[in-house]
Amino acid sequence: MSNEAITDYHLHLRGDDLGARADEYFTAENIERYLEGARAAGVTDLGCAEHMYRFTEALTVWRHPFWDEWAIDDIDQYVEVVKASPIKLGIEGDFIAGAEEKLEAMLGSRPFDYVVGSVHFLGDRSLDTEEYTIWDEARDPDDIWRRYFETLADAARSGLFDILAHPDLVKVWGRAGRLPSVDPRKMYEPAIEAIAESDIAVEVSTAGLRKGVGEIYPSPAFMEMCVEAGATFALSSDAHEPAQIGFRYEDGLEFLARHGVTEIATFEGRERTSRPIGVLGTPNTQRKSIFGAGEAPGEQ
Repeated sequence: MSNEAITDYHLHLRGDDLGARADEYFTAENIERYLEGARAAGVTDLGCAEHMYRFTEALTVWRHPFWDEWAIDDIDQYVEVVKASPIKLGIEGDFIAGAEEKLEAMLGSRPFDYVVGSVHFLGDRSLDTEEYTIWDEARDPDDIWRRYFETLADAARSGLFDILAHPDLVKVWGRAGRLPSVDPRKMYEPAIEAIAESDIAVEVSTAGLRKGVGEIYPSPAFMEMCVEAGATFALSSDAHEPAQIGFRYEDGLEFLARHGVTEIATFEGRERTSRPIGVLGTPNTQRKSIFGAGEAPGEQ
């Protein structure tokens, strides 16, 4: 049996409707829907990384009106349901500068297989939501981009995370947002140095193809610098519904191959292993899967 893998570790079981109840999403039935989506997409290693800010426990880390509104779920309910399922247990933790000890208390005290780290806020302003947005005419885009990659470097060096999510999220709006006036390679440098020093896995995310930027995270230039720095890579779709699992993975796999990447990071119990990247269209039963020897996702 081949040891090849195709992962999707960054997905969200929880619906984006603020009025929906967690009991509708943190269920074996809902997880089965994602397993079916993984089987259809050819994904062999599936894991959930729910947004940290959806849990009431996140309010012990940081208080912000956005978090106050969205933090309505119980993290231990989430942990219990996912641990009882065939998929891996992760979480997407926001890096909040100055709150590292509080983050560690929340993220390090539960049996996650991996922790995805992301930067969505600079100070109290949001990079990727219209509400609380940092993108206004009074702010210098060059300064925002510089601050973003410095903060990303701090997240990588914090030791709190196993995977660095959508590492150039700052570009999310594309030309509809505000791009820097200079070549962004100089701005990438602090993050690249931190990635090399920390050995954190860098997420290649096809989610950017669904966003205004219309481009994989990270950009080709950022990816080239990561490869030169000897980085390890993770592959995910940032799915928010089962149909998005493995979203445009043919593009993601081509992107990895174009940059000479032949192995992908897999995780269990926060231990990382590198495995050869699989080929889309190969039956899952011919590849080793976290769902059990000889099983495709959802075949139990």
